[in-house]
Amino acid sequence: MRPEMRQLLTPRMIQSMEILQLPLALLEERIEQELQSNPVLEMSEGETDFAAIAEQSDIPQRDDRSEGEHALVVRDDNGHAADFERLERISDYFENEEFNTNGSNFRQQGSFDGERDKKMDAMANTAARGVTLQEHLMGQWAFVECSPEVRQAGEALLNYIDPEGYIRTPFETVRAESKSAPTLESLTEALGLIQTLEPSGVGARTLTECLLIQLRALEDDEDLSEGHDFELEKSLIRDHFNDLKMNRYPQISKRLGRSIDDIKSAVRRLGRLHPHPGKQIGGDDAPAIIPDAVIYWDDETGRYEIKMARDPSENMSISAMYRKWLKDRTKDKKTREFLANNVRNARWLIESIEQRKSTIHRVIRAVVDAQREFFEKGFEFLRPLPMIGVADQLGIHVATVSRAVSEKWIQTPRGVFPLRRFFSQGTQSADGEDMAWGAVQEKLKAIISNEDRQNPLNDDEIVEKLKSQGIDIARRTVAKYRKILNIPTSRQRREY
Repeated sequence: MRPEMRQLLTPRMIQSMEILQLPLALLEERIEQELQSNPVLEMSEGETDFAAIAEQSDIPQRDDRSEGEHALVVRDDNGHAADFERLERISDYFENEEFNTNGSNFRQQGSFDGERDKKMDAMANTAARGVTLQEHLMGQWAFVECSPEVRQAGEALLNYIDPEGYIRTPFETVRAESKSAPTLESLTEALGLIQTLEPSGVGARTLTECLLIQLRALEDDEDLSEGHDFELEKSLIRDHFNDLKMNRYPQISKRLGRSIDDIKSAVRRLGRLHPHPGKQIGGDDAPAIIPDAVIYWDDETGRYEIKMARDPSENMSISAMYRKWLKDRTKDKKTREFLANNVRNARWLIESIEQRKSTIHRVIRAVVDAQREFFEKGFEFLRPLPMIGVADQLGIHVATVSRAVSEKWIQTPRGVFPLRRFFSQGTQSADGEDMAWGAVQEKLKAIISNEDRQNPLNDDEIVEKLKSQGIDIARRTVAKYRKILNIPTSRQRREY
C-alpha cells in the first residue's frame, strides 16, 4: 500500500472530449446513433431547454406522430371496417403510382387522401447510386467479340482496375488469384481489347501507355483529329517524357529538329488528355463542408460577429413519459435503474453538445479578435496565433483548443477556411511586425506571380526579394514553402 495522487478521466469527461472533436457531420451521426440506442432520447418540436432538462416530471406525454399520421386502429366498433377501408385506399394509391425510367422519383396518377408511406417516399426521392468504374467497363465488355477464354481473362483483369483506370497488377498475380487461371496469351489479348473501351486510356499500366492510348483514339476519330497525325505528340511521350516534365524545350527541339513553337503547340494538345481516365466514371463525391460558424461584419457593434451553425441537438430532449416512470415508485427496481442510467447518459450527451458549442464559440471569438486584419485585408496580414496563447487567454487546456479546432470550418467574408489555418507560429519583419508563416507564403506567391516568365527567379533570388520586404528567411524555407504551395522550380516555370 502506498499513498499517491493520480489524474483520472471520468467517462463523462471522455465523452465531452470526443464530442468536442467531432465535426458537424459526424456529430449528427453520433446523435442519430444515440437516438436509436437510448430510448429516453427524442426529438422535440422546439429547441432544447437545457435548464429544464434536470428534474421536470409534470410534462404531459407528447404524441410522437407527425401531422397527418393516425394510429392503425381507427375504431374498435363495426369489426374494424374503417381500418380495412383505409388500408384498401393505401393499396389503391400505390397501384396508381408510375415510376419513371431511372427509378429516382415517381409521378402520381391519382389523388389520395390517406397516409403515405414516408420511408417509401424518402427512398423514391433518394438519388440513385452512381455506376462504378468496374460496372461501367463490365457493361461494355459484355458486347466485346472474343473467345470464351479471352472473355474470362478480361473479366479477371477488370477486377484489378484501380480507381484511376490503371491495371498495375502483374499478370502472374492475376493468374495465381483467378479461379479460371487464364493463360498469358489470353490475358495479353484481353488487355488489348480492354484498352479499346471507354473512357479512353483505361487498362494502361503506366502513364506513358495511358497517354499513347488516348492519342491513338484521337487519331482514329476523324472529327477530333482534324487530319492531324499526332506523331510529334507520340514522340514527346514515348522518347522525351522526362525532358518534357523538366521543361527542357531547347534540348527536345534540338533532338527532334522541330521549333519550340511546334513543341509548345503539341504540349497544349497533350493537355487535353486525362492522366487518370478512371476518375471520369464513378468515384466518391467529395464530402460537403459544413461551416461551424459564419463570420460577418455588424455595423451596430462595429466589429466582426459570429453566428454559429444550427446545432443538430437543438430539438433533442429527454422523454417526459420516461421521466415520469423514473419517479414512479410502483415500477420495479430494474426498470427504474435502467431508466436512470439512460436518463443520465442522455443528460450527459446533451450537456456535452452544449459545452462543445460554447467552447468552439469562445475559440472562434479569440481567433476573430486576433485576426481582424486578415478579414479586412487578406492573407498577407495573417498574424501568428499559437494555440497555447489562446488556451491561456480562455483559461482552458491547449489540448481542448486543439480538439475544438479539429476539422472545424468557418465561413468568412474572404471564403470558407479550416479553423486550424488561423493557428500558426510566425516570424518578425524588419519593422518588428509579427507575421504568420501563412502570410509569408502569400508574399512568396505574390513574388513568383509577378516574375519574368522567361527568366524566373530561383530560390536564392526569392530570398533576396523577401529580404527587401523585411522578411529574412533561409533558402531551404523558401524551397519548403514552394513544395507546400505546389510551385515548381525556376527551370520548370520558365516559358520559351
